Amino acid sequence: MQNPKPSHPLLKNIDHTTWQWKVFLIYDALMMLLIVCNLLTLLVQAFILSGFGAWITELLHLSTFRSHYIQVWYPIVNTIDFYFICYLIAELAARWLFSIIANHHRRWWFFPFIHWYEVLAIIPMFRFLRLARAGIIAYRLHELGYQVVPGKIIRQVKFYYDVVMEELTDRIVLTVIKGVENELDTSTTHHQRIHAIIDHHRQPFAQALAEILQLSVAQTLAKQQQLISNDIGQIVNQAIIDTPELKQLLSVMPIIGHKLEQQIQSIGQRIGENITTGIVDRFSRQPNPASTANPLLTEISDQISQTPLDTAQIDQLIESIVRESFIGIREQVKIKQWQQKLDKNTDSISNSV
Repeated sequence: MQNPKPSHPLLKNIDHTTWQWKVFLIYDALMMLLIVCNLLTLLVQAFILSGFGAWITELLHLSTFRSHYIQVWYPIVNTIDFYFICYLIAELAARWLFSIIANHHRRWWFFPFIHWYEVLAIIPMFRFLRLARAGIIAYRLHELGYQVVPGKIIRQVKFYYDVVMEELTDRIVLTVIKGVENELDTSTTHHQRIHAIIDHHRQPFAQALAEILQLSVAQTLAKQQQLISNDIGQIVNQAIIDTPELKQLLSVMPIIGHKLEQQIQSIGQRIGENITTGIVDRFSRQPNPASTANPLLTEISDQISQTPLDTAQIDQLIESIVRESFIGIREQVKIKQWQQKLDKNTDSISNSV
């Protein structure tokens, strides 16, 4: 037997070496055993008393055994079950009283609601809920380090539990998606809801767009600033060269006209470079610590986010995005995670062999 695991740090520290704790541990184990035996006995009795059980016993020539069980053991089993129910009632009442004395819950009447499965398990038609208590006891012992149930069985139970939950949730998700798609096909108000959602998220959209511009456009402009400045300067220089009015004006000055033309071209090129540098600097300027993007980029993003989106093209685009998102979700839901795990385990076993 393994050593008990340490208790949770947020819970009251329990000394696992005291005789009181050992008594409660033994009691839990015996209680789990009694519950399992009781349910197995009642299950066997239900089978014997059923029509299928009568047919099986007659087929195997055990009708005498079945009659003997009904006459002798059936009353005994019912009596034992009656006393066991009385014991469960008394035990539940004692635990409730103990929880009140020890102040286990915030209100004294919380106990039966927290242990609702034990209360219902007292009723004969809800006997199967006694398995819940047996399972909780087994889980508590497992958490303490006592391997009551073999690890292989626990893994199998967990696997089939995951299978059931995945299949159930998949059906729910697919049903919800189908309902939303029907709503898109038949409803005339879903466009208003989509636009309301967009309007509600305009400010976050503007902030995200500003950050994207800061990370992409601003950084790219900063890296290409010198090249862009040179290109604009060359464009201005060529524009001066291609201006006939300026050539005509300078041609009347035969001595200094050529020099002036060169100076004007150089000055124009420098002005173009300086203007470009200033514009690029405004876009690529690092934001202040209070913001995440350049103020100019933030203003541009705000203006873009306020653009009206009540056009037919925008509606079609948004509806197409929503439908394709549903298709992607549906395809993802159709993937059986439990089947992939099963195939993976099968492959592992095959490789090991």
